Amino acid sequence: MGRFFITTPIYYVNDAPHVGHAYTTVNADAIARWHRLCGEEVFFLTGTDEHGAKVAESAAEHDMAPLAWADRTSARFKAAWSGLDIAYDDFIRTTEPRHHRAVQSFLQRVYDNGYIEKGLYQGLYCVRCEDYYTEEQLIGGNCPVHGTPVSFMEEENYFFRLDAFADRLLEWYEEHPEAVRPATKRNEALGFIKGGLQRISITRTSMHWGVPVPWDDAHVFYVWYDALINYATAIGYGSDEERFARWWPSVHHLLGKEILRFHCVWWPAMCMAAGIEPPANLFVHGWLLFGGEKLSKTMLQRLARSAEELAITDVAPDVLTDDFGVDAIRYHLLRAPLGSDSEFSYDGIVARYNADLANNLGNLVARVATVVGSKCGGIGPAPDPRSPLAAIADEVRVEAAAAWARFAPHDALGATWRLIGGANSLLESSEPWKMEPGPEVDAVLGSALEALRIVALLASPAMPATCAEIWRRIGMAGTPEDRRVPDDARWGGYPGGLAVSKGDPLFPRRRD
Repeated sequence: MGRFFITTPIYYVNDAPHVGHAYTTVNADAIARWHRLCGEEVFFLTGTDEHGAKVAESAAEHDMAPLAWADRTSARFKAAWSGLDIAYDDFIRTTEPRHHRAVQSFLQRVYDNGYIEKGLYQGLYCVRCEDYYTEEQLIGGNCPVHGTPVSFMEEENYFFRLDAFADRLLEWYEEHPEAVRPATKRNEALGFIKGGLQRISITRTSMHWGVPVPWDDAHVFYVWYDALINYATAIGYGSDEERFARWWPSVHHLLGKEILRFHCVWWPAMCMAAGIEPPANLFVHGWLLFGGEKLSKTMLQRLARSAEELAITDVAPDVLTDDFGVDAIRYHLLRAPLGSDSEFSYDGIVARYNADLANNLGNLVARVATVVGSKCGGIGPAPDPRSPLAAIADEVRVEAAAAWARFAPHDALGATWRLIGGANSLLESSEPWKMEPGPEVDAVLGSALEALRIVALLASPAMPATCAEIWRRIGMAGTPEDRRVPDDARWGGYPGGLAVSKGDPLFPRRRD
């Protein structure tokens, strides 16, 4: 049995979770669910990043201690992921003692290996990024990421000798050409390295909200160095080396393009400096865009349709799940191509909901159940082994599996929906509701039920609750997650002789 370790970035607790966070997390969750469906041993990690000046400032603005603020906001992320049916295996917080121990152990090794040195830092600093910039990197004198003013800072720091790893990083990526995907993001990482690496500041003396430096208690670690190590903490680094060695080769980092430099340049170099292999799988996704701009809380508020909704100050994913349902929003997020930027709009959600979920999937489930009730006494017949749907199902199974494996849920779902379209076309051309009960009706309806069984299996990572309900309605025992692909997704698995129930519409059509 293979292993699959997938991570999201850990999210800052300076603000509430929004749909941009949900985009990454839902994709990671669906990919993790697919690998569980394949029978692999899966470990899915997410969590919150709770140190640094930005968090301390947010806490002060709310008249709270940093840890109290982190406790409250971290709980909001947990609630948001519960509301989106996220099945993580571990939720890590960087304020946990296990993480402090791992960070100190990791960076002590880097220090002992001679890659950390003391010096004076002067530079332009963005509090929101927790990062320094040169004059040339600024846009109009502001941070190139957030568009906000930067501050001049000067303090005694410890520095990581990132510049010592340029050749080793280039050699690593030459030997592991698939380590960063898509290829355009790999090229971007290589561009950073070839452009020249400098030593970088990794500690602060001007603040105290961070992990203490074990060899100098006047310093705390810079938030990015603390945060990146969470991936190692969660699988036992510094506490259970056997567990760490078992899981680390299987790590897959899913991250947004704005943090590519940290994950694809800094983090591999840090691993090399600590004497461990760099992460071998990093998938960099694009942004959700609204009107051509990165999705933010303010932009999310523009999606609201009423004055009352526009007054909401903390827009979370449940603004949309309350309106459309959890699985509909999961599905919409997963249909955005993961490797590139995607437009996001309320109208887009409505259009996809009606076309894919109400008209296609929901209508197929309802129609099949209705006709089985009227023509077969509510008992589902077995599928026709010679059905034209069998060939479609075989193609879809192969394509969907390949797409999930390459981190392309949008393609996996697109393939799966071809089988839904094929089943609807079969019903339209055969019109079993006009036939007399008998073998011909049984063959059509049994094949449509088998198509629904396979769809429920292949789409379950995206819409677990909906697919479990389809599974139940066609009379199958357990849930799709009890089965395994590819074997259980082969044509002919619906046994027939099962009670089929109609139920309420899965996705009532929207008229927004």
